[in-house]
Amino acid sequence: MKQFFKFMLASMLGFFLVFATIFLFLFIMIASIASFTKKDVVSLQENSVLHITLDQPIYDRSSNNPFEDLDITSFKPNNYIGLEDILKSIKKAKTDYKIKGIYLDLSAIEAGIATVEEIRNALIDFKESKKFIISYGEVYSQKAYYLASVADKIYMNPEGMLDFKGLNAQVMFIKGTLQKLEVEPQVIRHGKFKSAIEPLILDKMSAENKEQTLTFITSIWDVMVKNISESRNISIAELNNIADSLKTQFPEDAVTCKLIDQLMYKDEVLSDLRLKLGLEEKKKINIVTLNKYNDVPENIKTKYTKNKIAVIFATGDIISGNGDDRSIGSEKLSETIRDARKDSSIKAIVLRINSPGGSALASEIIWREVLLTSKVKPIIASMGDVAASGGYYIACAANKIVANPNTITGSIGVFGILPNMKGLFNNKLGITFDNVKTNKFADLGDVSRPLNESEKLIIQNSIERIYRTFITHVAEGRKMTSVQVDSIGQGRVWCGVDAKRIGLIDEFGGLEKAIKIAAELAKLDNYKLVSLPKQKDPFTQIIEQLSGNTKESFISNELGVSYKYYEYIKSLTKMNGIQTRLPYNIYIY
Repeated sequence: MKQFFKFMLASMLGFFLVFATIFLFLFIMIASIASFTKKDVVSLQENSVLHITLDQPIYDRSSNNPFEDLDITSFKPNNYIGLEDILKSIKKAKTDYKIKGIYLDLSAIEAGIATVEEIRNALIDFKESKKFIISYGEVYSQKAYYLASVADKIYMNPEGMLDFKGLNAQVMFIKGTLQKLEVEPQVIRHGKFKSAIEPLILDKMSAENKEQTLTFITSIWDVMVKNISESRNISIAELNNIADSLKTQFPEDAVTCKLIDQLMYKDEVLSDLRLKLGLEEKKKINIVTLNKYNDVPENIKTKYTKNKIAVIFATGDIISGNGDDRSIGSEKLSETIRDARKDSSIKAIVLRINSPGGSALASEIIWREVLLTSKVKPIIASMGDVAASGGYYIACAANKIVANPNTITGSIGVFGILPNMKGLFNNKLGITFDNVKTNKFADLGDVSRPLNESEKLIIQNSIERIYRTFITHVAEGRKMTSVQVDSIGQGRVWCGVDAKRIGLIDEFGGLEKAIKIAAELAKLDNYKLVSLPKQKDPFTQIIEQLSGNTKESFISNELGVSYKYYEYIKSLTKMNGIQTRLPYNIYIY
């Protein structure tokens, strides 16, 4: 017995020491992260240059998550700065006498083309201050060059590269894979353009899908070329000729084609910066990064007001429940809109949407709150890179819809997929099933067998009902007939240029334009902006993520630009019920 107590006490002591060590380690880690997340007051020196590098993913809203892209070796987070704060910083720099110009340091940009468009427009507005903008890149992707084209001077490394060849859309098909696995995707849909299911049932794009895809990527390219033409004083015809002939194969070619002003090494670019700032060659340049400048207080005095405009961010797939910073939970978002509607100090709402859609039911729940709000105070839908299918569903009841010419929208269609995995189970895995049931349709939705005709009809009727509801909502919101909406619906994807032409949006513009319209409709001259939903404080996020979600940040950090594919596959596993979703994820390079 004595030995028993001896071993028991030793075990308890060992457990206590291990627990204490782990607790101490976690305490040190949290304290370390908290010290990095604490914002210091940034003192800006005179004769400074705002340094803009956009080499991290750009979301609509800045993250206060300390695990965002966490460097696990130093426990130092590289917090992403959101589009909202990027635009604010550029606008602030325009009137900041200490900022003499902007230095764009560009390569690839991890953002959608509509996001790039908003930043580009902000830079064009900045140029009204007569301050300089110069751009340097070792390799310019097409999006990076599109942004750089507003600069007074565009420089490139003498051994660098400029990608300028036009846009290409490619879809991956897995019909053959499913056939090898003996999995039959049973698809029920409405909309001849609802091509979200094509990768499952075809081995190439349908004629309708090719038509819609070519239409919107051509429209996007036309917008890009038109704006580059105006900035660089090169004709549209010549720009297309450069792309068609691939005339920028070597750095010198880019200069000959007048897309680049001069080939320079970085030290030469910095010498040029010193010249513009009136500095001697060996003098240090006062460069302030976008992240740091975001923390510089704005020296604009405004009158005190209780009036607010709420900017409500809706980013990611639309799902039921609460969602998170990268997904739209119907419960949380509808509650946020409802609270803003009931808040008498909030005079108008801007619903910022960046979503390819998702659950039809979740979209309906959010749509209802938008509709109720539109009857008591202005609510403006501001579309980001994509607001399609379910993303358009939640926008259509807004008083006004604002989108960029390059925004992907529309995709008004509905589909459902139920896999028949009988062949996989029986023939590949040797698994068989048997069952008994009390009623005829008790096993409806069973993936171990194919649907019968009666079951297909039941699901088809549900699809048709949701589609009719969808186009009715759009018709009422856009002052059209259901027939008109159906003619431009059928799941077809549109870009902003065509969406305005056919009446799906009201005006071109970004977040700033939507806020301005909201203020005009609410008759506000003086107001404060509030961002919703409220973000959790960093400490709470640390505790939550230590309880199980930290792995997402580590995976993101490890996969880098490929993380989006992991996110896409993960989102497929969360699809429940009938979907109103974009046909595919669209990335423009």
